Amino acid sequence: MISEVSGVVLSLRLDAAVLAVGGVGLLLSATPNTLASLRVGTPARLATSLVVREDSLTLFGFADDDARDTFELVQTVSGVGPRLALAIMAVHDPQTLRAAVASEDLTALMRVPGIGRKGAQRMVLELGDRLGPPASATAVSAMPSAAVDVGVRAQVVSALVGLGWAAKQADDAVIAVAPDGDAVVEAAALLRSALRHLGRP
Repeated sequence: MISEVSGVVLSLRLDAAVLAVGGVGLLLSATPNTLASLRVGTPARLATSLVVREDSLTLFGFADDDARDTFELVQTVSGVGPRLALAIMAVHDPQTLRAAVASEDLTALMRVPGIGRKGAQRMVLELGDRLGPPASATAVSAMPSAAVDVGVRAQVVSALVGLGWAAKQADDAVIAVAPDGDAVVEAAALLRSALRHLGRP
């Protein structure tokens, strides 16, 4: 198993990064928060999880070992595959996920697209104490007002739909977090803010 990858960041997309490792460009699927920590042309180290299927090999990258281990543990829940696990990690970092499971907060778990009440109940039941105790919650600041380029907005809506939200939900979230202003918003920043907005009660 490939447990970590170190190399120079060759390119970034809204849902993945390409790292140069030993003369090979490796594509790693990742959450917006992980991708936001990377810069093209600079070295990076990502904890990784390799998912093997009959017709594909998919490498998932994470900012640290805790996020990678949580991603793998979440997949032990019935009905949760790697794509849904990545959507869970996009909405909840390991600490907020621990808190939601420990407090049996089904509403928080159901904020993930593709997780209904039964799925949330399964997560609570099957994960139990396996995630470890939650730490204290950290406040997340809202994104400042800014103008959104039409192309950037389309990219972000597409990325949210790819994570499982309906097109209207995605579009409404983008409008809600990026009102008109005098700054230009990057796609990655807008995506992170839209995810935070969609994760609110």
